[in-house]
Amino acid sequence: MDLDLTGKRALISGASKGIGLAIAKTLLAEGASVGICARGEAQLKTVADELSESGTVFWKSVDVGDSAAVTSFVDDAAESLGGIDIVIVNASAMTGKGREAWENSFNVDLMSLVGFIEAATPHLEKSSAASVVTISTTSAIEAGPITTANSYGALKAAVLQHSSAQARVLGAKGIRVNAVSPGPVYFEGGPWDTIKEQRPQLYDAALSSAALGKLAAAQDVANAVTFLASPAAGHITGTNLVVDGGFTNRFDF
Repeated sequence: MDLDLTGKRALISGASKGIGLAIAKTLLAEGASVGICARGEAQLKTVADELSESGTVFWKSVDVGDSAAVTSFVDDAAESLGGIDIVIVNASAMTGKGREAWENSFNVDLMSLVGFIEAATPHLEKSSAASVVTISTTSAIEAGPITTANSYGALKAAVLQHSSAQARVLGAKGIRVNAVSPGPVYFEGGPWDTIKEQRPQLYDAALSSAALGKLAAAQDVANAVTFLASPAAGHITGTNLVVDGGFTNRFDF
């Protein structure tokens, strides 16, 4: 299948590692150019240098919890790449304890989505294949046996609601909006790598809960995101694609 991504221009937040990095690599492999951001400048520069061997890459160190910084990144990327066709909002504060962690998650997970859509909409309106993909989590859709009551799942649930609402609002402008909700994702240096080392019982519980008997790889999520972002999914909007290997236990009708 030709995803028709050659020449498309995509922005990805949280792209210095894990899911975001896998998405950037996959889009480049499909012929798109990318604008990437993350908070850590040194790591992002290293990643950008490597990605540049595969195509056109614009990069900028950004604290996505800062709305002005998000707007600046979007506008700079649009100027550098010659426009924007795709926006993928992936950055997350993950989780933590106390009010400060909740406020950080609010700014990074939810308000960065608000900021990216607001800043990118004028650019996306000019595209004939405009698409936004947000990254949520299965913690937002089901309270399973390993779920904890924290900011991560709660704010990612808000991401799903806002994504669905924006699909309705932006559809009239020719902009599709979809979400992808991964289950546990294992990659070196990621949260589930740490859990495997420090909390093996929790890791094993997650593993045994997945119908396929394994956790997702970052590439599994990247493949789903790339499809939804592409013109090949041109009549799909307002959906939430769960990529969990059968980790959740619910009926979807």
